[in-house]
Amino acid sequence: MLPKALAFDVFGTVVDWRTSITRESALFLKEIGLGERDPAAFADAWRAQYIAAMIGMRKSGRAFVPLDVLHREMLETTLREWGADPAGLDEGLLSEWNRAWHRLDPWPDTLAGLTRLKTRFPIVTLSNGNIALLLEMARRAGLPWDAILGAEVSGAYKPDRRAYLHTAEVLGLAPEELCLVAAHHGDLAGARACGLLCAYVDRPDEYGGAPAPDAHHEQAWEWSATSLTNLADQLGC
Repeated sequence: MLPKALAFDVFGTVVDWRTSITRESALFLKEIGLGERDPAAFADAWRAQYIAAMIGMRKSGRAFVPLDVLHREMLETTLREWGADPAGLDEGLLSEWNRAWHRLDPWPDTLAGLTRLKTRFPIVTLSNGNIALLLEMARRAGLPWDAILGAEVSGAYKPDRRAYLHTAEVLGLAPEELCLVAAHHGDLAGARACGLLCAYVDRPDEYGGAPAPDAHHEQAWEWSATSLTNLADQLGC
């Protein structure tokens, strides 16, 4: 059965966060006197806190905050781990560095793939990113979303069930009528547990060729594609 709409994970699936954050971190590390350090390692260290931050939000009972806030906390933690005290750094610099997550470049197949998929299905975001972040990213990169649904819509971060089920609800769909498109087996496993259809898109370079941390969640998904254009082929777009 074909879905009535496609909902997309964004970081890693639609955009190449690692290359983009590495590029920007190289500039900011130089500004704070750490230009000799590896910016790719910094990008990895920053992103490595992401899953722990999501788990921490759920376990702590902390009130929902936008991902921009969590990214800033993760940036400051990473800086301290690298021997830099964020309290001694310019606030404008830190704020602009944190906004690097608004300026992520799409994968080479993304625009063509989304454009083709959009001809047959509504395409929306189902991301842990906040709306302001996703909107700026979309306008900069030309991402042709029909709707931008940030984590504020459900007030929950994936893989919380509310993130998947509320997205289907606001689209007026039953869970089984919505398909999550993602490069992450853990995300897809969360969606499947809620009754959504699942389409996996392989992004072997997301972690610079390193193994994905959620590979153990792999299942036989309804669709498995090598790119978004390949997924469009499979869905008849």
